[in-house]
Amino acid sequence: MKESWSEYSSSIEKSREFHKRYQIAVNHPLRRKILKLLHNGKSPEEIRAELNLDEKGFEYHLQLLEWGFCIERDDQEIKITKEGSIVEYIDR
Repeated sequence: MKESWSEYSSSIEKSREFHKRYQIAVNHPLRRKILKLLHNGKSPEEIRAELNLDEKGFEYHLQLLEWGFCIERDDQEIKITKEGSIVEYIDR
């Protein structure tokens, strides 16, 4: 997937799409919990167990976080992006 802000900064319409996707990703409480747990160094398996998610449900939320520019994935490694680091400031 590996899309970035630079691909969406060339026009107002693209910028709106970027922000729409980002808001959809971070506005769900479960996805915010996933981001927080990732930020705290939890593995995908630990997150699934802690949130009591099956593999299919967890994958759905990860895809939305990736689509919304909050995480990047390489094989089994999941990294929080700059956009995903918002989790440090919300739900305190």
